Amino acid sequence: EVQPVESGGGLVQAGGSLRLSCAASGFTFDDYAIGWFRQAPGKEREGVSCISSADGSTYYADSVKGRFTISSDNAKNTVYLQMNSLKPEDTAVYFCAADYSDYLCETIPYDSWGQGTQVTVSS
Repeated sequence: EVQPVESGGGLVQAGGSLRLSCAASGFTFDDYAIGWFRQAPGKEREGVSCISSADGSTYYADSVKGRFTISSDNAKNTVYLQMNSLKPEDTAVYFCAADYSDYLCETIPYDSWGQGTQVTVSS
């Protein structure tokens, strides 16, 4: 079973940093697009960042460009989301998703989702 597993969430002050990890359970990342999404209370889920399997190209939502960086470590079968200069509006549950696809990662309807990890940014 393809199961992404998130970790690394927590409470941080505005301006601080966190690094989220997405580990693969039951699959290897080589042929999978990996996406990070978030959902704040009362809001719809939104795509934050992703990395494509075909060429390693990345995507960032406008709201996180210049602050978040997605990267992969195939040896560890883990994808990271480095989040810097965090703002209170970044507070949300962050989800990692995987899909066996070589399409552009921002266009994929991901079909395997992790349980999520809470990120809270205090002002």
